[in-house]
Amino acid sequence: MKTMGPAKVEVPSPKDFLKKHSKEKTLPPIKKFDRNVPKKPAVPLRTDHPVMGIQSEKNFINTNAANVIMGVAKKPKPIYVDKRTGDKHDLEPSGLVPKYINKKDYGVTPEYICKRNEEIKKAQEEYDHHIQENLKKAAMKRVSDDEREAILQGLKKNWEEVHKEFQSLSVFIDSIPKKIRKQRLEEEMKQLEHYIGVIEKHKIIYIANNA
Repeated sequence: MKTMGPAKVEVPSPKDFLKKHSKEKTLPPIKKFDRNVPKKPAVPLRTDHPVMGIQSEKNFINTNAANVIMGVAKKPKPIYVDKRTGDKHDLEPSGLVPKYINKKDYGVTPEYICKRNEEIKKAQEEYDHHIQENLKKAAMKRVSDDEREAILQGLKKNWEEVHKEFQSLSVFIDSIPKKIRKQRLEEEMKQLEHYIGVIEKHKIIYIANNA
C-alpha cells in the first residue's frame, strides 16, 4: 500500500445480500426403503457343527524347504544412492541405465534428417548450377586454386617490400616530402592488406573475361 496505493476492490452489489438459511448445511436426499433388496445370509444354527478331523498327509516343512532350495533366488531391485545419508532411489527410471544402446536403430541417422540433407544438397546443386549459368552469360572466368595462391603470395611479397621500405624511414618526420612518402607507404600497405583479406576470405573468385 505504501508503494502501489490503496487496493482497488470492487464494492459489493446491494443485490448480493445474505439471505436467510443460505449458510445452513443441506441434508442428502432421503432414500426410499425397498423391501425386495436381498438380505444377508442367515446365521448358522446351534446344531450346525463345522467339519473337523480332516488331516493332510502333506509334509509342509519338507515341502517349504524344497521350494526354497529349488527356487530361483530373488534378485535385489537395482537402486542408487545420491546422498551420503543413504537416500535410495530406483535405478530404472533415473536414466543411468544405458538401455537405449541395445535398440536396433541406435546410432542410425533418422530418416527425416537424411531427407533434409538431401533437400539441402539438391538446393545447393541448383544454386551452383544457377550461378554457373549466370557466370556464363556474364562471361565470367573462375580463378583456379593455383592462380589464387600465386596472386595471394605475390600480394604478401609486395606487402613485405612496402613494409620493409616503411621501416627504413627516419624516426623524425620533419619535412613535407617525408610526410608524403610515409602517407603513401601506409596507404599502399592498407590497400594490400585489404586485398589479401579479401582473397583469403573467399575461396572461389571470378573475374570478368574481357576477351
